Amino acid sequence: MSKMIKAANFEEYSSHFPAEIQKKLRLLRKLVKETAPEAVEGISYGMPAYKLNGRPLVYFAAQKNHFGFYGTPSTHAAFEVELAGYKKGKGSVQFPFKEELPLEIIKKMIRFKVKELSN
Repeated sequence: MSKMIKAANFEEYSSHFPAEIQKKLRLLRKLVKETAPEAVEGISYGMPAYKLNGRPLVYFAAQKNHFGFYGTPSTHAAFEVELAGYKKGKGSVQFPFKEELPLEIIKKMIRFKVKELSN
């Protein structure tokens, strides 16, 4: 599942995954839309992407064994302590499929990025 998926929208993207993964992808989508209702949804880099004021807000993707959540380096740096138990990259964090998504942390990360982009 780590290959780039060609999709025009969220529904096409999520349809490539098993039902349980689709459910969690929809949950991530709902969380972004509720937390940043003015964000514009699209597909970028082959994954669901959200922009605010024309700038990247967050991206997420289902990979082979985890969800990748991309909130840019500044967001991940601000939540370094909360994300300490997860594998991370410069602007990414991996949430394993076998674990529950940390929805409150994700929501706080989205709020942080909304505030950053609103300045």
